[in-house]
Amino acid sequence: MGQLRDLGRGHGEAGLIIIGLDPGLGTTGWGVIAKSGSRLTHIANGQVKTDSAAPLPERLVTLDRELTDVILRYRPDSGAVEEVFVNANPQSTLKLGQARGVCLLTLARVGMPVSEYATRLVKKALVGTGAAEKAQVQAMLKVLLPGVKLAGADAADALAVAITHANMVRGSTGLG
Repeated sequence: MGQLRDLGRGHGEAGLIIIGLDPGLGTTGWGVIAKSGSRLTHIANGQVKTDSAAPLPERLVTLDRELTDVILRYRPDSGAVEEVFVNANPQSTLKLGQARGVCLLTLARVGMPVSEYATRLVKKALVGTGAAEKAQVQAMLKVLLPGVKLAGADAADALAVAITHANMVRGSTGLG
């Protein structure tokens, strides 16, 4: 894991590179943006999918490995993860929490500052209301990141988390 600790930044003109994650055991969305002053630029987005027939430990390893690859490829300066919401099914909540734990660990292992945001806050930050529908969030993403091609709903949510974090960060080259 030494390679992760020695990422070396040097984004220069790009400003601050932020990765947002929307955790899920079946599908974890990720989105990478750049913040330079008040300007946001889409870099990439995607989804990590795990095999539902595979044992839980194998699925968590897949999630960690693929997120590590994304981090090594885009070299973000900071990360943000959506917080777990409690749903009616305790098993689903537990699995979501385990995937979220992998997301936090993968980001923290590289020494990256990691922030966490509630779903309602993310929706409010993008659309103006915490009760916004997914379609409203995705429409706002297309306004804020012109030309963005979303890899799926989870990737869209991850970009929304990254944008929320970008709006919480002071300055263009570091955290507040």
